[in-house]
Amino acid sequence: MSSRPHPSLTDEQVYNLIARFQEDGDAEAQAILVAHYRDLVETLAFKFAHGSEPYEDLVQVGMIGLIASLKRFDPDYGRSFESFAVPTIVGEIKRHIRDKTWSVHVPRRIKELGPRIKAAVEELTTQLQRSPRVQEIAEYLGVSEEEVLETMEMGRSYNAVSVDSPIEASNDGSQITLLDLVGTEDGGYEQIDRKMLLDKIFAVLTEREQEILRLTFFENLSQKQVGDQLGISQMHVSRLQRRALAKLRQAIRMEPSEVIG
Repeated sequence: MSSRPHPSLTDEQVYNLIARFQEDGDAEAQAILVAHYRDLVETLAFKFAHGSEPYEDLVQVGMIGLIASLKRFDPDYGRSFESFAVPTIVGEIKRHIRDKTWSVHVPRRIKELGPRIKAAVEELTTQLQRSPRVQEIAEYLGVSEEEVLETMEMGRSYNAVSVDSPIEASNDGSQITLLDLVGTEDGGYEQIDRKMLLDKIFAVLTEREQEILRLTFFENLSQKQVGDQLGISQMHVSRLQRRALAKLRQAIRMEPSEVIG
């Protein structure tokens, strides 16, 4: 916390400065009051600076609460400014922490119901000597069962876990992260689709035509080599190959049901 000196003001001086600030937004009065109450704000911020939110950020948020208190304070209520400002500053800090520490956007009603459910569970557990049911929690709080369930479910989103966070150790002692468990794109699916398509459209070919295409395109034999292996002329192989490819082109343009039908 800061130990910088600040001007010492009497209550009367504080009230006069607040009046000047409220009347016309006197910047000098505001600066004096902010300097005077900075230690108060820093002390309050320090009490909440043990989580993920930086202390400096909480101080800035506390200052927003201080300015709001200066704008709304009315000495006619008979309260000191400090007793009026502290709840406002603390409330601003708590609201900031609550809004910033949820990893996903959550409706405010859910955020506010969460602590109430927690307190209700503790109270009902003591009363019933067992864990309360959702219906009992809802009745205790005067809300619907759906709201209780929604709040409990959304409560799991309070803190997101990094994909690099270790979750367990593998057999060799190395750590496994969530990223290790995330699936990657598998090109095999596309290959399977193509194979299924080829299997279907090849059904339109005769056995001789299928054999010619297999030897030509899969075993990379020349037309002469194919002819020699099948006992036919190279010209005959060429003619059968052209006819087979024409059939395949036509089959690809047809619906699958027409190909296998």
